[in-house]
Amino acid sequence: MSTILIIDDDEQLRKSFNKLLVEEGYTVETAPSGETGLDIVHNKALDLVILDMRLPGMGGFETFQAIHEIERKLPVIIMTAYGTTETAIEATKIGAFDYILKPFDVPEMLGVIDKALEAGRFMRTPVEMNTIPDKISREAIVGQSKPMQDVYKAIGRVSPTDATVLIRGESGTGKELVARAIYQHSLRAERPFLVINCVAIPENLLESELFGFEKGAFTGAYHRRVGKIEQAHGGTVLLDEIGDMPGTIQAKILRLLQGKTIERLGGRETIPVDVRIIAATNRNLEEALAEERFREDLYYRLKVVTIWLPSLCDKPDDIPLLTEYLLSRYSSYMGINNPGLSEEAVNMLKNYPWPGNVRELENTIQKALIFNRGAPVSIEDISQAISGTGPTKGTGTEADDEMVRSWIRELLSYDNKENMFDSCIDRFASMTISEALNITGGNRSRAAKLLGISRPTLHSKIEKYKLKLETSVKKD
Repeated sequence: MSTILIIDDDEQLRKSFNKLLVEEGYTVETAPSGETGLDIVHNKALDLVILDMRLPGMGGFETFQAIHEIERKLPVIIMTAYGTTETAIEATKIGAFDYILKPFDVPEMLGVIDKALEAGRFMRTPVEMNTIPDKISREAIVGQSKPMQDVYKAIGRVSPTDATVLIRGESGTGKELVARAIYQHSLRAERPFLVINCVAIPENLLESELFGFEKGAFTGAYHRRVGKIEQAHGGTVLLDEIGDMPGTIQAKILRLLQGKTIERLGGRETIPVDVRIIAATNRNLEEALAEERFREDLYYRLKVVTIWLPSLCDKPDDIPLLTEYLLSRYSSYMGINNPGLSEEAVNMLKNYPWPGNVRELENTIQKALIFNRGAPVSIEDISQAISGTGPTKGTGTEADDEMVRSWIRELLSYDNKENMFDSCIDRFASMTISEALNITGGNRSRAAKLLGISRPTLHSKIEKYKLKLETSVKKD
């Protein structure tokens, strides 16, 4: 589980924060001063620091700079009172991940923590390339085919430059991993790396998320906020799913690429920024150009260098190597011995079309390991896994539906019919919530988001069903 350090001289706040974050599944360290906090940074493996700007002795700004000297890629969230907002903004400009005003909104703070932990993982977790699978315990781009060799060469050539890169390929081909590899081999590798998903953020919020806003820019804008582009000054920003970016924001990204400047929402000040832009999309941009859904001038600004990622069916010879990597990684994650793969199963994997690409193969291997009982993964294991891991979006495949129907029929066969409907619903809800908690490592905010319910609703359901997180869940 992720470890978070809280540095604040308010003892009651530290206790409250500790209780909240432990309930969310985090490990927590606390410090009443900057000096004590720095000792912990020196001696503990941390994933995030939450730092108050007003501290006795060594001040918050000085503490932040010292943390940055020790571990530049350790994300820091600053807490500040209204009177010190400008100081927090300045700290953000030189590397703090974000800042939160006191008194803070708990869901907002938990959301920022989630994003900061993800950013820290992206910056600090190396992406290996073309490595022997059984020696890999971390994320990797795996493959030795000619198409993948071309990808490695492109990453090697473009990484040391500041050129804008456009990564193209079908869903599930690993575009984000390639972007991270470019960042990690670049001259900006010690600076921030932020990922903005242009689809995941509602259109009315995307502009302020990217460029920030001034006080009074819209209802609820009670103070100035720095956007992600400005936060990443000196670093790299991945604009994922850029093919779905609204036209109004496309114009502002074009201005950024042309003039290296932005304007906050509601502001008139032109702000110079030094960021490298990497964009990724699975869309047919040429078709979008023809239909006037994507700006032609932005298209040519983005494709200074284009890296095309092959689909899995275009590199079948890589499937055995990739499968061995996934077996090694997920058997280790699940705490079981790697059972290996039968020759028949390998042939089946090579001949399957994989419309969901590497992501679908990854899901299939995970599910096959769950069904497997220690013997080499067989063709039957793969068949059973594929039947429930199609790339289509929706409520599930026919095989999944039949499994649920069979389970319901078994419940309905019981003699006691009183409240049977409620009993079925409760059992299904209990298992669904339990799986969401296990998937997110016990992080209740992320589990609530995954389930599409509010955190208070999730908490009440956990109490109702007396759910407990499995202690075997490992750190992401």
